[in-house]
Amino acid sequence: MSFDLTAKRYIKETGMEARVSAIVEPVANGLGYALVRVRITQENGMTLQIMAEDANGRFTIVDCETLSKDLSPVLDVEDPIEREYHLEVSSPGIDRPLVRQRDFAAHIGHEAKIELSDMLNGRKRFRGFIKAVDDETVTITLPDAPGGTNPDYQLPLSLLSEAKLVMTDALMEKARLDQELHPLDDDETETVEVAHSEDDNISEETH
Repeated sequence: MSFDLTAKRYIKETGMEARVSAIVEPVANGLGYALVRVRITQENGMTLQIMAEDANGRFTIVDCETLSKDLSPVLDVEDPIEREYHLEVSSPGIDRPLVRQRDFAAHIGHEAKIELSDMLNGRKRFRGFIKAVDDETVTITLPDAPGGTNPDYQLPLSLLSEAKLVMTDALMEKARLDQELHPLDDDETETVEVAHSEDDNISEETH
């Protein structure tokens, strides 16, 4: 399956996060990266977290620095956040968010936490094992389903608000095997932070 940089993301973003995503995604795509998630938090006053990945679902420290370097001047010009903030560019990590159909397909059999934007059968939050996925739904098996009931829930991708893998031994082993296939110099989550001030003074810290 080819790596579609702009495959639909199923994730709930606020108005400001959506505006930032519209700015960030073309820059990331132009470098050959796919945007995973944009999140704005109140850490360090305000932090803009941008998560991206390459065709292997990875993001090295060089990738972080490359995207950060190209993105900073664009954000300065567009100015979507009218106050001082920290820009944090990072990889998806092992217990990554699941935002595209291919993310679920790549982790069938692994445990995930999923939250929907609307109620389905009286609930919005689900935690279980990814069983199957198609173009419109993901099927999750609930380990705590009451006896005599169907443990499989078919969740519409269009209702996804947030989904994330659960850190398990099986997921750690998958990450280890992925590391063998696509080695990194540093197997920790890669992050680059850039502080943006109203005076456009920029300082960079690499982890």
